[in-house]
Amino acid sequence: MRRIALVGDIGSGKTFYSKLFKYPVFNADLVVSNLYQKDKFLFRKIKKKFPNKVSNFPLKKEELLKIIFQKHKNLKILSKIIHPIVRKKMKNFLKKNKKKKFVVLDIPLYLENRLNTKKDIIIFIEADKKKIKHKLNKRKNINPKLINILKRNQLPLKLKKKRSTYNVKNNFVRIAAKKNVKLIMKEIGK
Repeated sequence: MRRIALVGDIGSGKTFYSKLFKYPVFNADLVVSNLYQKDKFLFRKIKKKFPNKVSNFPLKKEELLKIIFQKHKNLKILSKIIHPIVRKKMKNFLKKNKKKKFVVLDIPLYLENRLNTKKDIIIFIEADKKKIKHKLNKRKNINPKLINILKRNQLPLKLKKKRSTYNVKNNFVRIAAKKNVKLIMKEIGK
């Protein structure tokens, strides 16, 4: 099994691209969202750390945002609680799909959390900043303040691009994206 990891800016189209590969996808954002809704162990750990900030199960995004906005270091505290659980889910995903030729990893902090291996195919998704902003504004519950805090925890885009095997320009047109995926798959040996 070979791992295809997608990296890039917030809103650059990593999830959009991940679906075009037609291989099993590990979407870390989706995993975290499910954990907030279903994982009572995670809820108890966060409630213990922030007893006056979290009301009751399931975890509410608004409460987590208040915790993050209160102090920037709270994001690091939350990450230390959440990331080990996500890593475990990723390991289970990789184990479950070990017989597949490829798997796709859609993990926003892939390089930052040193999840990459030398054999990984890392694809940097690059998109026009105005188009990203337009796309982000269309998302419901998007918070510009949160986006800025999250960006501060990420590696500079130039460094992500440098560490990538491929660089893809995303113009948010499905036909062009499919063509890019097809070219990459042809090169890496579909």
